[in-house]
Amino acid sequence: MGESPEFQVQPMMPGCRLMCLCPPLPCSGQTMAGDGTWCQWEQNPQGISRRLLWCPTGCLLGFLPGSDGAPSLGRKSKAKPNGKKPAAEEKKVYLEPEYAKSRITDCEFRELVVLPREIDLNEWLASNTTTFFHHVNLQYSTISEFCTGEACQTMAVCNTQYYWYDERGKKVKCTAPQYVDFVMSSVQKLVTDEDVFPTKYGREFPSSFESLVKKICRYLFHVLAHIYSSHFKETLALELHGHLNTLYIHFILFAREFNLLDPKETAVMDDLTEVLCSGGGHGGGSTDGASGGGAGAQNHVKER
Repeated sequence: MGESPEFQVQPMMPGCRLMCLCPPLPCSGQTMAGDGTWCQWEQNPQGISRRLLWCPTGCLLGFLPGSDGAPSLGRKSKAKPNGKKPAAEEKKVYLEPEYAKSRITDCEFRELVVLPREIDLNEWLASNTTTFFHHVNLQYSTISEFCTGEACQTMAVCNTQYYWYDERGKKVKCTAPQYVDFVMSSVQKLVTDEDVFPTKYGREFPSSFESLVKKICRYLFHVLAHIYSSHFKETLALELHGHLNTLYIHFILFAREFNLLDPKETAVMDDLTEVLCSGGGHGGGSTDGASGGGAGAQNHVKER
């Protein structure tokens, strides 16, 4: 594939609250850097290519600077919505057993999300929340080139449409990429604020910390749900559906464990949640993920 251009590892955010969850994928070409990180090139039969950066322990760190699909947290899209309603709901490919059973690890997530002994609850929430933000951001960045203002004119999940609310509480109708930019910028600001997510010894968490974590989880759920609803085919073409399923299972079970998401908020994806999480979130690839569950089916456009 040729030699890799020079690069340096750029951490996604300050601090050390990052847990390695993603093992490396089989690659068609890779180059090892001097610091032990390595770059992976892949191209699938559909001609979609990607350049991924991995750490020595197998954690997906991100993209090489300048590569297609690299995440941009501070960018604000200038595209304007055209006011059209979301397209009619298509067949939910992500519910098909052959795709729903795909995982990247054989792990009992219900045990993984439980608060460990002698670990402070807020510290556990902070560590996992920053990790989920990191991984949801990376997962979205793999399909960000397909999520455009033209292709995704509203932030839609099935027949539910989400709006962004600015600092003054004003409802803002925006395209999906604009909405995700707002989410990532807002969450990035929170998780890097020492007054909200303290990383120094002796600093206390604010009294509003749990409500802020719930807010972050609600936003991250919207992004994950949009990837499934509008970009699962691209995720499938990139062979990253196993990563997406594993991330979704871990995230949902963690949110359930600490009551971080309102069931009404997640109802839009109840069918997927039932398929992926009904067995306790066990990641065995041989399990049958075809159990039904259409409790989250929507027959009309809802606004949130």
